[in-house]
Parts: sequence; C-alpha cells; structure tokens
Amino acid sequence: NPAALIKSHHNVGGLPEKMKFELIEPLRCLFKDEVRELGKELGLPKEIVMRQPFPGPGLAVRILGEVTPERCEILRNADTIVVEEMKSNNLYYKIWQSFAVLLPVRSVGVMGDERTYEYTIAVRAVESKDGMTADWVKLPYKVLETLSNRIINEVDGVNRVCLDISSKPPATIEWE
Repeated sequence: NPAALIKSHHNVGGLPEKMKFELIEPLRCLFKDEVRELGKELGLPKEIVMRQPFPGPGLAVRILGEVTPERCEILRNADTIVVEEMKSNNLYYKIWQSFAVLLPVRSVGVMGDERTYEYTIAVRAVESKDGMTADWVKLPYKVLETLSNRIINEVDGVNRVCLDISSKPPATIEWE
C-alpha cells in the first residue's frame, strides 16, 4: 500500500492522551488559506495574517541528522538571513514559505588561506495556495547570490549553500 509509506504530518499527534486541561482547537478544520482569510476579516495586521508557516516541532524538522545546540545555532543564523533577505527584497509576503535547511553533509572549501570542512545549507522557497501542493520559487539570481554570500560569510560552520528546486509533490515542503 503506497499510501502507508507517506509520512505523517509533523504537526499531528505528540500530545499526551490524558492532560490536565481541555484542548480547544476552534480552527482545527480550517486550512492555512482559510485561517488567513479569517484573520483578514477580523482586521489582524499583515505581519500576523501573512506570516509564513513555521513547523510545530520548530527547527528540529529542518536539521537533517542529529539535533544539537551547535547545529541549532547554525540553522537559526542561516534561517535569519533567509528571512531578512526575503523581506528586504519584498518577497516575504509574496511567497508561501522560505527557509534554510541544515544538511548532514560537510564538504571541503577554502576560506581565506585556510582549507575548511563545514556544513551545507539548503535554501527552500515555495509558492502555494493551501500547502497541499507547492512549486519552487524562481528567486532572482541577485537574491540567491546575496543569500549564498551572507550565509557562508556570516554563519560559522557553513561553507556551501544550495537551492532546493523540488515541487510538492513529489517532495514535501519541509524536509522531515
């Protein structure tokens, strides 16, 4: 059964069966696009309504391999740069989601006169209406160049940046 091989959603489950409070989820049956429409109707600010989705488990699903404080710091710093560049280039509110992924791959590089052996960051940017399907965003070369240069020069432990150009399906938006 191929459907049995599809991963479960990272925001589903994980809560204890017996809790000391009643869980109330008034928007549980709404998709992200419907929640955004509701937020607009309620007059919530754009920064809240159009905020890009962030996974429930946090950065852990964007770190392939072992999750350590050092690797969390690397990813947090790289992801901050992705968000800053999307905002400064007026792309953040135009696309569905953009983020960095820390890969469990180290590669040889040269920084200054020194040989390095550091991690690789993948940049992911997708456009979607509802998150059920998504296409990768054709980011301008200048934005890609700035992202790569900033991440490599400003994030300790990274010497390579690549771009994820996979659509959903067959890929998923998040890597884990």
